[in-house]
Amino acid sequence: MTTLNIQAVIFDMDGVLIDSEPLWQRVEYEVLSALGVPVTIETIQQTTGLRIDQCVDYWYHKAPWADYDNAKVSKSIVDKVAEEIRQTGEPMPGVQQAMEYCQAKGLKIGLATSSPTALIDAVLTRLKLKDQFLAVESAEALTYGKPHPEVYLNCAAALGVDPRYCLAIEDSFNGLIAARAANMQTVAIPAPEQRGEAKWIIAHHQADTLLALPKVLTA
Repeated sequence: MTTLNIQAVIFDMDGVLIDSEPLWQRVEYEVLSALGVPVTIETIQQTTGLRIDQCVDYWYHKAPWADYDNAKVSKSIVDKVAEEIRQTGEPMPGVQQAMEYCQAKGLKIGLATSSPTALIDAVLTRLKLKDQFLAVESAEALTYGKPHPEVYLNCAAALGVDPRYCLAIEDSFNGLIAARAANMQTVAIPAPEQRGEAKWIIAHHQADTLLALPKVLTA
């Protein structure tokens, strides 16, 4: 599929810039299991891309536990993930090359993530990317996180680019739905174990890593 008149590239964060999805899944498994929720790493993948409070709410309604405190559980998960990222976080393949390519082509660069500000700071500091983004938008304080398109629409507005001329890069299906609903062009970079699943057909492009970005932008 042809990529048309792209003026901005908007990156998701977890699973696109940093190899954090397995970390999220492990921490969520540990915290939720301790609360008595019968989760597995596989079932936790159902909530990939959701904002953390939405994720906790989802599992509470699946298997309620006593003394429900969404904010407390969410903070526990985020704090553990942020600390791990500060210590051991690694970029996904092609991150620096993608940034350099966008800059060389004069494209505006944005970040649109469901993650809270504290985690964004941990990731961008760890990966030394703080100066790379013209706009950074979190769904943390929005009424709805992904798959609602608001965080993507906010990022496009902050960049001053019509959403139709933004290319959104996502690794989660919930994020991909959000970007499509925002009327953006899209690239899906699924986790290796999810590649080949029929659902990714809704993306304009599919790729294995960010190293494919130049090819996508010249297609």
